[in-house]
Amino acid sequence: MEKVRRIEGVAAPLPIVNIDTDMIIPKQFLKTIKRSGLGKALFHEMRYNEDGSENPDFVLNQEAYREASILIAGDNFGCGSSREHAPWALKDFGIKAIIAPSFADIFYNNCFQNGMLPVRLSEGEVEHLMKLAQQKPGAVFIIDLEAQEVQAPDDSVYHFDIDPFRKHCLMEGLDDIGLTLQKEEKIAAFERQYAERFPWL
Repeated sequence: MEKVRRIEGVAAPLPIVNIDTDMIIPKQFLKTIKRSGLGKALFHEMRYNEDGSENPDFVLNQEAYREASILIAGDNFGCGSSREHAPWALKDFGIKAIIAPSFADIFYNNCFQNGMLPVRLSEGEVEHLMKLAQQKPGAVFIIDLEAQEVQAPDDSVYHFDIDPFRKHCLMEGLDDIGLTLQKEEKIAAFERQYAERFPWL
């Protein structure tokens, strides 16, 4: 998993509350177990018209936000079903961080497992950042994970809280497999000893 320390990029404003996982990635795209290729289907029903053409009113179809790496959204982001395809689709599109007042618990956990940073800020702080992203299309925002700060293009800075263990895993690029592999030598030693003690198994 890629190390996450500093995210610098365009922030796309999505002023909608209760964005559920079916809005993020509709059920018809859940047939794959691959993490790649899902970015095309991200926010499919809002992003495309019935004939498959792009909806020009949707934020990620607007030129200033096509390369957005940060998403600023409303309260309760990622609610609904627990599908892991939701963070996969966001990550595959290029989203590295999401800023919102609150997240659904399972989605919040899935973000960390997939190397994406969910940032909780107060409603007032998110509203301010949302307005900046709308008023200054293409403006660059910075999220400094080490300092736990969001730096806005108007020089305002907001601090966010994060569990120290989750922070460590993101900064070192460690998912569950990576954490396990850190103990590879101890695991191998245990397996050797176990084989010697119980050779018939």
